Amino acid sequence: MPQYSLLAFVGKSNRINGNIINIYYYFGVRKLLGSALFGIVSMTSPALAQQALTVVYPPSEHQTTANQIFLIGTAPKGEVLVNGKPINRSPAGHFAPSFPLKVGDNLFTLRYQNQQLEIKVKRLSTIQSPPKGLAFALDSLTPSVDIARLPGEIICFGAIAPVNAKVSINLASQTIALLPQSQNVQLPPNWAALTEQNRPITASVAGKYKGCTTALQPASLGLPEFQLTIDGKTTKQLGKGKITILSPLQLEVAEVTAVSGVARTGASTDNSRLTPLPKGTQATITAKEGEWLRLDYGGWINSKETRILKGVTPPTSIIRSVRARQVAGATEIVFPLQVPVPVSVQQGEKSFTLTLYNTTAETDIIRLDDDPLISRLDWQQVATKQVQYTFNLKNDQQWGYKLRYDGTSLVLTMRHPPKKGQETPLKGIKILLDPGHGGKELGSRGPTGYPEKDINLLMSKLVRSHLIAKGATVYMTREADIDVGLGDRVAMIDKLEPAIALSIHYNALPDSGDAINTKGIATFWYNAQAHSLALFMHNYLVKKLARPSYGVYWNNLALTRPTAAPSVLLELGFMINPNEFEWITNAQEQQLLATTISDGVTEWFDVNQ
Repeated sequence: MPQYSLLAFVGKSNRINGNIINIYYYFGVRKLLGSALFGIVSMTSPALAQQALTVVYPPSEHQTTANQIFLIGTAPKGEVLVNGKPINRSPAGHFAPSFPLKVGDNLFTLRYQNQQLEIKVKRLSTIQSPPKGLAFALDSLTPSVDIARLPGEIICFGAIAPVNAKVSINLASQTIALLPQSQNVQLPPNWAALTEQNRPITASVAGKYKGCTTALQPASLGLPEFQLTIDGKTTKQLGKGKITILSPLQLEVAEVTAVSGVARTGASTDNSRLTPLPKGTQATITAKEGEWLRLDYGGWINSKETRILKGVTPPTSIIRSVRARQVAGATEIVFPLQVPVPVSVQQGEKSFTLTLYNTTAETDIIRLDDDPLISRLDWQQVATKQVQYTFNLKNDQQWGYKLRYDGTSLVLTMRHPPKKGQETPLKGIKILLDPGHGGKELGSRGPTGYPEKDINLLMSKLVRSHLIAKGATVYMTREADIDVGLGDRVAMIDKLEPAIALSIHYNALPDSGDAINTKGIATFWYNAQAHSLALFMHNYLVKKLARPSYGVYWNNLALTRPTAAPSVLLELGFMINPNEFEWITNAQEQQLLATTISDGVTEWFDVNQ
């Protein structure tokens, strides 16, 4: 599963009933869960090692905001008690019971034969309490970074202060009252959709204050001064973010310097991604927030992926003729422009839509001969300085695309369907397999401590053997237990341009999940061209193997985002589920799974060619 990565480990020894017990802690970073710590208990005596109690997760002193926690581990024979009560285990002795957590410290005592292990879990409150006395809560003043906006845009300020206080800010010559907020609607994190807990929570709040204003004239307004008054006593505190109102006539122009600039819906990595901006894209900066820039077409980009162009007027372009041409394995469409403008892409069923911003059409001629992919190209000026090109396609399945600027001309490359030979089912088909994690990055862990990275590699090699037997040319992002960065894996897809890319993983859950009752196969996709593959493989594996379904998900993952080929991430089972872990580690079932994956890939190609 792509939620975990291992950083380091340390160990310590304890003596219990005359036996030395080694407790190894694995410190990791998980994309879904934050920091994690795994503890594995083992006996130094070989005779006792087979009877050892192993607790993989959580560690003692673990902290979480979840309302429950699961204990992942194993013990071969005999009864395991948690806080004096027996727990259920799989036939091999694995366990994963969940327990509710109260806010504050929670102690779990595990007993097995003559062994005892205590695990303390602290549940942190997600509600920040108002401070006591004449003071603002630490780091509660917002904005906390420098911001810049256009004249007339709303600028909002916030603070956490004692209840029944009078709060305001002084900004330049203006005083803005911050009013108490009686309710707060909290949205769960994105991963809550994986545990069916993605419902808004409306709660009463105390001590939150908010107020907004506008400024009509360009100016540097400086730092806001927050003022708090209680019982006739007043304190003041400067904010951390300077406020600037930009001049519409003196806006800076940014150029994208990254190969593929990450555009987002807002000024943080929490905001959703938009179509990446090709290197060389130019746009006017209409707002700033810390190190983030808002470009004139609406997307935000980190300033580290741009450079400021001096003495440049706001970039706009006209577009006249458009020409399509066939190259090896693809169709290229060239859009001659005066400057490289921002773009966005939307894929649909039998359609591919490209939008050019800051562009006005003066188009009278488009050349598009009979093409393997495209039946017709339509265009329209959908808004001022916004031109939309819609490619009507001959088939539902799309096989990948690339966008780049060649000088000021935008080049769209749309890949043709792969050509299969007749000798074997997948002759001539290039497939990339990505065994998830590797090296220091362990991934999720089973009850015995068995790391996901190992089973990912094992299964990828088994699948590769079956695909090669069917005639496919198979590439792997790694063939050993080594570190391979996400960027390097994505770069391999972009360079090799396989017909499809499959990333092989096994699953886990955040603390609030139900490890013992959650199981099954899941597939993840991002670009519409990969949806058919994800849905087909999911249904095929679930039906042919009679396995539970965990679902098909649109998910913003590094190995689902590549556009050069349909790219799907497979989660083949839950490492943390005691019974499913036994299936995962069964050699005969592994061979059957590998065969079924390769058969599913073959049938999908048959359907889509």
